[in-house]
Amino acid sequence: MNAALALDLSRRRRLVMGLAVAALALSLLGLGVGSEGWSWHWSDADSAVPMELIVGQIRAPRTLGALLVGALLGLAGAIAQGLFRNPLADPYLLGTGSGASLAVVLVLAASAAGGHALALANVEWLPRIGLVVAAFFGALGGVSLTLLLARGAQEPLRLLLSGVVVGVVLGAGSDLVTTWSPDALRGKQSFMLGSTGFLGWQSVALLAAGLALALPPAWRLARALDALGLGEESAASLGLALPRLRLLLVVLLALCTALAVSQAGLVGFVGLVSPHLVRRFAPAPQRFMLPASAAAGGVLMLGADILARGLIAPQELPVGVLTAVLGGGYLLWLLHKRGVR
Repeated sequence: MNAALALDLSRRRRLVMGLAVAALALSLLGLGVGSEGWSWHWSDADSAVPMELIVGQIRAPRTLGALLVGALLGLAGAIAQGLFRNPLADPYLLGTGSGASLAVVLVLAASAAGGHALALANVEWLPRIGLVVAAFFGALGGVSLTLLLARGAQEPLRLLLSGVVVGVVLGAGSDLVTTWSPDALRGKQSFMLGSTGFLGWQSVALLAAGLALALPPAWRLARALDALGLGEESAASLGLALPRLRLLLVVLLALCTALAVSQAGLVGFVGLVSPHLVRRFAPAPQRFMLPASAAAGGVLMLGADILARGLIAPQELPVGVLTAVLGGGYLLWLLHKRGVR
């Protein structure tokens, strides 16, 4: 084994250990912060609501849910950047975010027109399920529209441009609906800012099943992503069926993003920054990049969620705002550092 390979393996091992320790430490912190701030007394007989119930039914599923939402976004971001060979590609590139946003706004507007104005802050379980389902199918609808406009996934540039066009058009449609129905604007704003406050054990089960379903086929397609990174001609010369492989990767990307968005709203920068962090600390082939980006996304999302809950408790910050500040700050620092070089 040469020295360079040994150094790479050492970096990967350190990154894996660091992510595991961070995930464990943040999970413990997540159990200690709630709507009233930090509290480590998990057994209080005098309390109207037992702390065991608060920890077991609110904080624990929210903590695990944030970890899984971030993992799905991190995995989707790594797939997107590998697929488009662009480090600035993010999971919302193919119209998933705008499609989910439009679907949520349509549900809110329809409800307001029926005399039952909804907001994500006070929805009951039945309307909430309606919004989750709408967001999921809206995200898939946005990607389907992109694929239809691009006539499949044969040409990456056409696919990329189609995604931009679909995003702009669906975003404009969403704005038009909120102009027609101002009651939907508040719910849309909550959705756009992202929130993990509604994650329960059902959400955790759904997110975990989605990650377990998406990660193995993504890992099996990792060699195709590595080949795409060498260029179209090189990948084709290896005998890869590029149109079919691209379509499979787009489907995985869409499923991961749609699932995360349907449960937590539009949380930006996690999917974009996670692969950057992995590449920076341990450059590696996609077979390492994909699961490591998922783990990094989970740690980032959980860290941001804990800050959102505890920074100005009992008030809670939108988690999407914190991920934007942290992720944007990291990218600015990265650009500045590269500019200095």
